[in-house]
This record gives sequence, C-alpha cells and structure tokens, in this order.
Amino acid sequence: MTSGQEGQNENMQETRATGSQAPSDAHFSGPLDSIHAYGTTNDEQLPDKLPQNPFPTLNEWVEFAKRERVQPNPTAIALATATDKLPNVRVVLCRGIDIDAGAIWFFTNGQSAKGNDMAANPHAAAVFHWDALDRQARVRGIVEPLPAAESDAYFASRSWEKRVGAWASDQSRPIESRQALVDKLTTTLERFGIDPKNPPPHGADLDIPRPPHWGGFRIVATEVELWVGSPARIHDRARWTRSSQNDPWYATRLQP
Repeated sequence: MTSGQEGQNENMQETRATGSQAPSDAHFSGPLDSIHAYGTTNDEQLPDKLPQNPFPTLNEWVEFAKRERVQPNPTAIALATATDKLPNVRVVLCRGIDIDAGAIWFFTNGQSAKGNDMAANPHAAAVFHWDALDRQARVRGIVEPLPAAESDAYFASRSWEKRVGAWASDQSRPIESRQALVDKLTTTLERFGIDPKNPPPHGADLDIPRPPHWGGFRIVATEVELWVGSPARIHDRARWTRSSQNDPWYATRLQP
C-alpha cells in the first residue's frame, strides 16, 4: 500500500467513525482552537482514574458488542502464537471471560498449528477490535488448558455437524484435494452410524463424544490494553500489567 493510499484509507475510516469529514489541519491555529478534535469518537473516554482491574471494563465491552450486534462476530479475536520461529495469527471466537481470574478462553484442535505453538510456548496474545465502536482490547498472557469437563460440556453443546467435523479434520495438516477431505468426512459419518446420503436434521441429538485432541484453552492475562479511538488520532489508551494471576494489576496511561 502506498503512503497516499494509506492516508486515504485513514480518512475514510475517520469519516465513517465520526459521521462527517474530520477537520483538516487548516482549521487549527493553536491547541485551544483544535482541542475539540482531540476528543474520542462518540465522546467516550477511559476514566481519568483508571480502574484497578481492567477485566470488568473488558467484559462490559464484550457484552455490549454482543447485545448490540455491532458486527457479525462480536467475540472474534485475532489470536497470536509463536515458537522460536515466525509468529502465527488467526481469528478465533472468544468463548468466555473470567473477571476474577483475569482470563479469556477459546476452543480448538490441540494438534493444529496454534495447538502445537501453545504446547511449545505456552504464551499467547489476542486482540478484540470493534470497528463500529472505535474500541480495541489487547490481551497477553500465559496459556493453560481448560479442565476436561469444561471442554466436554462445550463440545456437547455444539451441533452434531460441528462435532463430526472436529473428528474428520486433521486441522492445519496438508491434504491432496478437496475430494479427499470430503471422503474423510464420509468415513467419519459412517463411523458414527450416520448415513452420508441421508443425514439427520440439524439439531438432532446424536452421541458424538469429544476428540481427545480437541478442547479449550485460556489465556491468563499478564497484560491488558484498552483503546478508544479519536478522530485526530489522539486515542485514549491504557495498559494494565501484572507478574502473575495472584499479583495486583499496575495501570498506566499510554500515549497513542
């Protein structure tokens, strides 16, 4: 992307967020005249005295985004993992927030690329981004597997099609063709006594247990950053850090 295209994209984003074109530098004669442009989008700011724990605010943001359906997948997070090689990032769905523990969790195939990364290096980072609200939240911390009973309960709540899919796919591993994947799915359906040519309706109650390699993981946060956008790019931004789950949070405001 050229610098001109980048500037054009930023202007488009600012127009969408504010409902009108952001004021140009020509309107500014000094700090007092331009101070209105340094406010945050929708006049939202983080409290002047930052809360001791960032997780109640993070939970409120997530619940608001879910309730108002501000985007198709309001609980989507970009999840980053790494070993000693290049980092990997992909989008998964956050399936819960533990305010007391200061953790978020998600579910995946433990033999996938991210599963292998987390086994080798049990640290991860995640970011929520709600573009329509001009809000962003970043989380970094230590990865822990969820108890098997919690993974079992969540897996049982999924549709039978998704449960079959978890067995059929060796996630992240190469396969020679799409047809080969379809053949694996057919074999898996038959394994569970399902006729591939006449499958049961969606919502049918079938006994398909959780694969041993599939389950939940939680990121116990050691760092959280909350961000509220500003039309003039003077965003409101704060970071909370702690050494471990049992330590208190330390909060500080950051320059954008």
